[in-house]
Amino acid sequence: MADVKTEFRKILADAVNEIIKEKGIEAPAAEAEKIVVQDSPNPEMGDIGSPMFAFAKSLRLAPPAIATEVVAKIGEKASSIGTVLAVGPYVNLKMDKTGAASAILSKIESQGEKFGTLNNDGKPHLEGHKIMIEFSSPNTNKPLHLGHMRNDALGESVSRILKKAGAEVFKVDLINNRGIHICKSMLAYKLFHEANGDTPESMGMKGDHFVGKCYVEFDQYLKGSKDGTIPPHPEAQTMAEEMLIKWEAGDPEIRKLWQMMNDWTFDGVKETYDRTGVSFDKFYFESETYLKGKDEILKGVEKGVFFKAEDGSTRVDVTEAVGKGKDGEDHEKVLLRKDGTSVYITQDIGTAISRHDDWAFNELVYVVASEQIFHFKVLFYILKKLGFDWAKKLYHLSYGLVNLPNGRMKSREGTVVDADDLIDSLHADALAAIKEKGREEEVGDADVVAEKVALAALHYYLLQVSPVKDMIFNPEESLSFNGNTGPYLQYMGARISSILRKAESEGVKPATATEAAKLLKAGEEWDLIKRLGEYPETIARSAENKDASVMTGYIYDIAKLFSKFYQQCPIMSAESAELKSARLALAKATLQVLKEAMELVLVPYLDKM
Repeated sequence: MADVKTEFRKILADAVNEIIKEKGIEAPAAEAEKIVVQDSPNPEMGDIGSPMFAFAKSLRLAPPAIATEVVAKIGEKASSIGTVLAVGPYVNLKMDKTGAASAILSKIESQGEKFGTLNNDGKPHLEGHKIMIEFSSPNTNKPLHLGHMRNDALGESVSRILKKAGAEVFKVDLINNRGIHICKSMLAYKLFHEANGDTPESMGMKGDHFVGKCYVEFDQYLKGSKDGTIPPHPEAQTMAEEMLIKWEAGDPEIRKLWQMMNDWTFDGVKETYDRTGVSFDKFYFESETYLKGKDEILKGVEKGVFFKAEDGSTRVDVTEAVGKGKDGEDHEKVLLRKDGTSVYITQDIGTAISRHDDWAFNELVYVVASEQIFHFKVLFYILKKLGFDWAKKLYHLSYGLVNLPNGRMKSREGTVVDADDLIDSLHADALAAIKEKGREEEVGDADVVAEKVALAALHYYLLQVSPVKDMIFNPEESLSFNGNTGPYLQYMGARISSILRKAESEGVKPATATEAAKLLKAGEEWDLIKRLGEYPETIARSAENKDASVMTGYIYDIAKLFSKFYQQCPIMSAESAELKSARLALAKATLQVLKEAMELVLVPYLDKM
């Protein structure tokens, strides 16, 4: 499809430019790559079309008249790809279906896993791009929760899509392992568990769950329980702050406790990463990076990029990046307090510079919730002011909140749904469905299949919504085997696999791409082939926008189109052996693309369900 669209754009540009020359019009030349080409709403009017509105002003003609003239200029020049016709203000192309189908199926057949990665020139879309992507960034005072699951799914999926598009990708995770919130869990441990020698093992809990329990216990101790059985202890806040001071001073006892509890949490979080298929190339720890950046700020003062305020703090004017403040005055950002200590953004400045020193990226993507939009505008602006060329390629992949149908989650109150508990629940429901249908023997290891169904349900549901939108995660809907869900895609993959196994057992082999294209004439066959051919441009668009929902929408389309094709065009009961083999080739090509695309959105493939 990309080949046809590229050729169609070139033919259109040549025709428009010929008209401009003939009429002697002083107008900019039409550029092929800027010409819009879109799917036609009615197959009878053509497969793809291009609106002529963009040329109305320069050609001084109505778009329908332009379309008529362009078609006349093209004549037989498009015969290798199809037939052009004017339909109102559009120039449409009815493709040579046999030729296009042969080209698409041949590419899928010959390129294998590389299909989708390569441009028309045979090179990867993002060849030469080095992209670092930061995501997850958990705190070591609690386990991963549903909000982290959206972050992790976005980060891992976009990383895979970028890699599929040909980029070199380096995944990093900043572990937030210091600060007052960490000390609150530590204080609760000392108050309620240290004397008993409690450990995650003795409590029968994952390390991150145990430390998260301590965090909730601190909040109850500080505020008092709702039922009045635990009185409030407002002095706990001061105790936690004093502990943080000792930590920053390097107190050996506090540091030992901190290291032990951090290890518990980090080990638990890594178990969840392994379970969900999320991985990283490098972990950064806030305890090692939080002081970085101070030297860069001081250098900036010397260069006149930053300034000393009257109160002694070091600041930068960020009005150019974020606009005026509420009072209409210039917007200033504190970079160093008056006592010379760093603030949070100072740490991020130093970390970004260190990362580029570690791995010389030409783009850095931060997967962080939309609450931090202002923060990243300021961070990117400051790095540009410091003169780092790579700062022009910093990107904030912002995403909205994710909640459950019963409301918003709060960590300190213990109302957060832990990721492990959520996956366990989805797993149990999937396993129950397998047993209810009596499918244990057919699927093989029912427990393994249930886990893969649970992960498909979770990841696909989180990724099918555009990242910028807030969303409600509905566990029951996510597990449905009908509609736009991960399990439905798994079912479709398993169904195609079953067809291919049956064909193999009966000695039926798929036709070659060229042979298949000659026989696949039905509308349902062509619709599926055409959409398969759009896989490369879908990857390119998904990578460019860093939006996994572009890919989920494509995969769902493929699944629906195959279902329609299978209903209307029988494979194993086709009227001839040749047609049977041709349709089998289409099923094989569909499964190849479906499996590859499912992996990009973290949906495990199942050959039996």
